[in-house]
Amino acid sequence: MQVMVESLLRAFLMAALSLAVVEAAAVEGAVVIKRKLTKRKVTASAAAYERGVRVEVGADPQQDPLAFERTRVVIYLEGQLPSKPVTATMEQKNRRFLPDTLVVPAGSTVSFPNLDPIFHNVFSLSNLAAFDLGNYAKDHTRTVTFPKPGIIFVGCHLHTNMGAVIVVSPNQWCTKPDADGRFTLPDAPSGTYTIVAWHKAAGFFRQTVRIDNGRVAKLQFLIPLDEIRLARTVAQR
Repeated sequence: MQVMVESLLRAFLMAALSLAVVEAAAVEGAVVIKRKLTKRKVTASAAAYERGVRVEVGADPQQDPLAFERTRVVIYLEGQLPSKPVTATMEQKNRRFLPDTLVVPAGSTVSFPNLDPIFHNVFSLSNLAAFDLGNYAKDHTRTVTFPKPGIIFVGCHLHTNMGAVIVVSPNQWCTKPDADGRFTLPDAPSGTYTIVAWHKAAGFFRQTVRIDNGRVAKLQFLIPLDEIRLARTVAQR
């Protein structure tokens, strides 16, 4: 009996140790942007879009223009890791998509509620997931599920100023930085990965990150690449 108990204890300890090996750790980082990247939108007057009710175009709250840029960066791990799809929302309000940059794991569903007292439309011509949800009125919504990772550009046929982007990550380890550029990917599984930062105007930036159990991995993305450092790199080739 004692031998059996000892064997069970050893088996339990081995199982606990094996679970500890696959325990997760956090990835923390910062996005550094030193100049404006997004071109100013040119929007037609409200009268050009009126459908019986006047709806003014919404505006971003006054903030640091570089903070504006940082919050439009998407961060995610590459790789087909076990993942949990989510249900997210991209509102149509004040003739805008809110948020205008959204990141969700593959397999997730996005709802597009119309909160304006006018008709809206949601469509995409992206090769990855082309769709057209038609025109629908206030307090109605339509949904789309995105099974594959990639970048989906979204628009409204009725209001050409409206535009947004949905980044579909290959797994659940995805996020956006805050206004200060800080981001965290919690509970990432141990291993070596490529971590991606994407900005609509600047494109893709990649780094290799090693995630060790119990240790926080830290890194920094400079967007766009520092021109002086880039020039030196080219000169050395």
